[in-house]
Amino acid sequence: MAMSGGKDDGSPMMEMNTTPLIDVMLVLLIMFIITIPVATHSIDIDLPVATPPTSTPPPVDPVKNKVVITPDDKILWNGTQIDGPILVNNLRESLTFKVEPELQFQPDGGASYDLSAKVLQIIKASQITKFGFVGNEQFSQFSK
Repeated sequence: MAMSGGKDDGSPMMEMNTTPLIDVMLVLLIMFIITIPVATHSIDIDLPVATPPTSTPPPVDPVKNKVVITPDDKILWNGTQIDGPILVNNLRESLTFKVEPELQFQPDGGASYDLSAKVLQIIKASQITKFGFVGNEQFSQFSK
């Protein structure tokens, strides 16, 4: 670090020392940032009220149930459209039978991978033991 102390001939330095000026400006900037009021205004939003489902969930077959994922991202339980919570309830109900019914899973070739993975995660979490994939021949490269 080099410092200039004036010229070699002994004349005084003519430039202004800006270090204290910069220090004062930084302190003032920090004080202004601290004193800025926090935004305390809020916006009121009327949220919709949840309504119970109007249709009854599809019954659980005591022998065999089929879960299908369609290309338009719908979950079908034995041909009836359901959502995630109803799927969880149906899986729980199927475990209450004396003999656990078989659960078949058939994702369509054009179905969303994300939805298929979520449904498989729900099935895995429900601890179903009689589980199988059906319709795999549609994914075979040798099918005609």
